[in-house]
Amino acid sequence: MLSLLKIRGFLAFVAVAFINAFVDLGHKIIVQNTLFKSYDGPEQVILTAIVNGLILLPFILLLSPAGFISDRFAKPAVMRWSARLAVLITLMITLSYYQGWFEVAFAMTFVLAVQSAIYSPAKYGYIRDLVGTDNLSEGNGWVQSATMVAILSGIVAFSLMFESMLSATDVSAMAPSLILQQIAPLGWLLVIGAVVEAIFAQRLPELAPAHQEKVSFDWQAYRKAGLLRGNLRVIWKRRPIRQSIFGLAVFWTISQVMLAVFPSFAESTLGESNTFVIQGAMALAGVGIMVGSMLAGRLSRHHINTGLIPLGAIGVALGLFWLPQIPSLFWSAADFFLIGLSGALMTIPLNALIQFHAPDDKLGKVLAGNNFIQNIAMITGLLLTVVFSMLSLNETWLLYGLVGIAVIGAVQAIRTLPEAMIRVIVAWVMKRKYNLQVLGFEHIPPEGKGALLLGNHISWLDWAMIQMACPRHIHFVMERSIYERWYLKWFLDLFGVIPIAGGKSRQALERVNELLRGGAVVCLFPEGAISQTGQLGEFKRGFERAAADSGAEIIPFYLRGLWGSRFSRSGTRLQANTATGIKRDVIVAFGEPLGCSADAATVKQHVFELSITAWERYTDSLPCLDAAFIRAMKSASGDWAIADVEGDPVGHHRLLTAVLLFRKRMRRLSGQNIGLLLPTSSGGAIANLAVLMAGKTVVNLNYTASPEALTSAAKQAQIASIVTSRLFITRLKARGIDLSGLLEGVDILYLEDVRDAIGQFERLSTLLVVKALPSIVLQALYCRSAHLDDTAAILFSSGSEGAPKGVMLSHRNMMANLKQISDVLNMQEDDTIMASLPLFHAFGLTVTCYLPLIEGVPVVCHPDPTDALAIGKGVARYRATVLCATATFLRLYTKNRKLVPMMFSSLRIVVAGAEKLQADIREQFEQRFRLPVLEGYGCTETTPVASVNIPDFLNTQWWTVQTGNKPGTVGMALPGTMFRIVDPTTLERLPTGEAGLVLIGGTQIMKGYLDNPKKTAEVITEIDGVRWYKSGDKGWLDEDGFLTIVDRYSRFAKLGGEMVSLSEVESCARSVLSLDDRPLVAVNLPDSKKGEKIILLIEGEEPEELQDPRRMLLDKGIPPLIIPANVCWVEQIPVLGSGKTDFGASKQLASSLLDVQV
Repeated sequence: MLSLLKIRGFLAFVAVAFINAFVDLGHKIIVQNTLFKSYDGPEQVILTAIVNGLILLPFILLLSPAGFISDRFAKPAVMRWSARLAVLITLMITLSYYQGWFEVAFAMTFVLAVQSAIYSPAKYGYIRDLVGTDNLSEGNGWVQSATMVAILSGIVAFSLMFESMLSATDVSAMAPSLILQQIAPLGWLLVIGAVVEAIFAQRLPELAPAHQEKVSFDWQAYRKAGLLRGNLRVIWKRRPIRQSIFGLAVFWTISQVMLAVFPSFAESTLGESNTFVIQGAMALAGVGIMVGSMLAGRLSRHHINTGLIPLGAIGVALGLFWLPQIPSLFWSAADFFLIGLSGALMTIPLNALIQFHAPDDKLGKVLAGNNFIQNIAMITGLLLTVVFSMLSLNETWLLYGLVGIAVIGAVQAIRTLPEAMIRVIVAWVMKRKYNLQVLGFEHIPPEGKGALLLGNHISWLDWAMIQMACPRHIHFVMERSIYERWYLKWFLDLFGVIPIAGGKSRQALERVNELLRGGAVVCLFPEGAISQTGQLGEFKRGFERAAADSGAEIIPFYLRGLWGSRFSRSGTRLQANTATGIKRDVIVAFGEPLGCSADAATVKQHVFELSITAWERYTDSLPCLDAAFIRAMKSASGDWAIADVEGDPVGHHRLLTAVLLFRKRMRRLSGQNIGLLLPTSSGGAIANLAVLMAGKTVVNLNYTASPEALTSAAKQAQIASIVTSRLFITRLKARGIDLSGLLEGVDILYLEDVRDAIGQFERLSTLLVVKALPSIVLQALYCRSAHLDDTAAILFSSGSEGAPKGVMLSHRNMMANLKQISDVLNMQEDDTIMASLPLFHAFGLTVTCYLPLIEGVPVVCHPDPTDALAIGKGVARYRATVLCATATFLRLYTKNRKLVPMMFSSLRIVVAGAEKLQADIREQFEQRFRLPVLEGYGCTETTPVASVNIPDFLNTQWWTVQTGNKPGTVGMALPGTMFRIVDPTTLERLPTGEAGLVLIGGTQIMKGYLDNPKKTAEVITEIDGVRWYKSGDKGWLDEDGFLTIVDRYSRFAKLGGEMVSLSEVESCARSVLSLDDRPLVAVNLPDSKKGEKIILLIEGEEPEELQDPRRMLLDKGIPPLIIPANVCWVEQIPVLGSGKTDFGASKQLASSLLDVQV
């Protein structure tokens, strides 16, 4: 609820509401206490009822004028003038006190109420303008709480001062006029309050045009009650508004009569004569309302929780039943608290429903009509109280009469909202485990407008979360075999569930259409079954028939947070990782309405977009990487966390101890950005985490790059300190890589030196601290990362097509991406990751370093991804189940005869990324190792993973397959990520199936390029409130959302005006020339005749059978445009350290061979 305080003007608005109630209540308390001191018995009850009636009467008489003023003029202006008027009124009241004009003071109660009657519709209408429809319950909770605090403080302040001013005087024989003169200084407190109210009212922001439609007030119609009938007609036409006003009228009528009767009851039955004590007891109802308002706001965050209404009504009835039976004022006060709390649980959602369903141009009239009906009911109740008192009916029987009214109201509430009450009870049970957040609440149409809710289906609890998020009753479509279970059918019928059976869905879809035409809300899960993978499955098209010609709106939604729960199909380790012992955050995001003709592909794309919104909200709750690592190490199960292929496994506590020990040394390093020259190893992981825990930024330098590129990277990142290893530097020198130039002029920290400097006592004491202290204490002591959006790592892009660029990735980027990957890989309890990709590559750092250590998955490290035999030994020894590699490395593993297939027998997932996976590499790997290769896609700028294929899943209950893998594609976007295919020039969205520029949106999109805002602006664009990265790739999406990459736009050659894909040239050459085993690359060079020409570089010596490769391509029917102008045989195709082809170096090589300037 505190988030509303950030809204400009909200605090001033709450202050105005508080002071207005304080002033009104203050004068009322003074008059009522004067009556209490001067009269008793029926006369006291009658006069008290008349005072309350005078307060209510203006709300009846001024119904139409107040509504007109609120709709005709800007609501802040109405509130300002009302506040100024209150200053004059309180001055007149103060004068009447000093003069002892009791009758005038009595009458000024009516005048003060006139001011409130004019102000009230503007106040309640302004709430919606100020906080929006999705925060209505919270906004009303704030106003109600502020009002109750004002009432409480008013009761305490004015009653206490009233009694203290009369404490030395015998008032038993004093006339009311003399009592007023005795307490006259209290009038100045009213004046001061009114002045402060006027000051705050002046600070209310204008949120709408100052003048609405130019209309005049029809006084003749007002005198004949025509306007009244018109206002009431607006209310009567809308059932939710009508019923809500009825409920409010019942509660406030009961409250007025109860407050009028109880003082006399307390005096005659409980023997209490002190007004402060009696008013204090009744004030506990205000405390209850305040607490209930906050509770209702909390339970209704971003939505209207109608299930609170019947529960509140039951509580009010019980409280009233106990009130006349309680023998002491102390327990009466407790009972007042219960009645107030229960009443708030009713009134908060009832007020929100009125505001939600009222048309914008009729809001003032509806709210004024609400005031009119409530006040008519309250005055009627007070008049009946007067009548019954005159008939000598004592206070106890009057209180029992209220019980009967409350019971009737509670029964009606239960009859009207049975499913809502059950829903809130279920919600109460669920909220012991789940926190529900609702986004896009304003997209839910008002009552009477049909809506079809369509979204993802990830658990057995989805229906409950969707219903809890929506203020309207929802008819769910459910599999008939589940619906017909005898112990569920009665319950499902109560909620109006629609059963459906596969292959026999016509009747169910007709029923859905009928409901939509009738203005109902229906929810259907287009996937037809709970997701087995956490990803969106195929959207069935049946809903298209159900929605056709219904006139309803299709509301897409995305549900995040239940994947990984025990009610989902997620893996055991993922469930263990998310079972933190605290409440699980569940987010329901509703999208903008679509027309009823929207097809399955369109709806699915909108659901993908909503996943971005939901994941962005989810990432707000994530810790920084260092804090997440501590949590994982303290809670992880299993014997070990990390191991080197040639070393021993390291346990979770030992690993955390090592990181904390190294962190101490990292903090002393100069500079914010710390360079790291380390291989993929346990030492490399420890150093990376230690730097993060020191509050610094990691910059893993690409030791395979040229000296110029390395020096440039260090200079761009302003690196003053480098962490490395003496052994690693020696091994690099043995490979011909000399880094002495880079290491000059910077502080160097060798891991061996740090290790040797740590004494045995320091090791044991730190280990003891790790074992003894809870995670939250360790985080407070050792974590120095300040904010999720701080830069965690700077990675230099692969530079496969040009100079490397420094990519800044935040803690949010990396935490989001590793959570996304963990979700789709569906981690199992026995999973182990084989890590060999270099740490200077985003794939290696995020996926095979941070992901396993933060998700608690054991990881095996090896520094050389080309060492196929060592990789095989590591997988076999530690029974690794997940292997991430590039296509180049997979080719090496396939061709290495020493790597026997049984070494890979434990693998369940093999992911290929960082470069395009050729069909022949996939087929050869699958044939040799009997393992499918799942291709992924991404780039450094997306942290890096944007999409990945996942294994298909066979549902043996329904004998259906959830497709997760389509060979030739790079899979569907990760949850929280979306692809959009656009025209590369206009960025206009292209139809499904048409190729264009691939835009990537999601929580993992980089912060930007290091010190290069111009380049950042070139590749990052904001569309529809989402940051999109222009990937530079050409691709297309199928109807299921699977992405196929055609090529990079930069890897097209323009020959005589025709665009030719260089990847297609490579594919044709590989196929026709039978070059399955040989690395090759096609590049484009300038050409004086056609503008550009294509050069094909092939690694190795030229075979005799390929003397004329161009002729062979032509003979096979390859189009002439795709045939390269030259075929060159080279000793080695240039590659980057990540295993990707170095296109820039390849182009330079071709240029030197043919002596062509580029």
